[in-house]
Amino acid sequence: MTTDPHPIDVLVGKNLRRLRKQAGLSQAELGARIGVSAQQVQKYETARNRISASKLWECALANSVAIDAFFLADQVSPSGAALIHI
Repeated sequence: MTTDPHPIDVLVGKNLRRLRKQAGLSQAELGARIGVSAQQVQKYETARNRISASKLWECALANSVAIDAFFLADQVSPSGAALIHI
């Protein structure tokens, strides 16, 4: 039985990919910095696998961003609140 990934896992993965690319890192380079394979980074980015808190922290350090950058929604309501559908 397969289930769809949680919307927050999808959001974190999308932001991981965006931040990695902004930092000019390949999946292999990011993987080497955080101690996982390029394939594992790809699974994080597509939300096939969840990122543990410790790996997310390492991703933030590797990308030189605050950890909350992974939780920023790309859609904002007219009131300014992030639109995350759970």
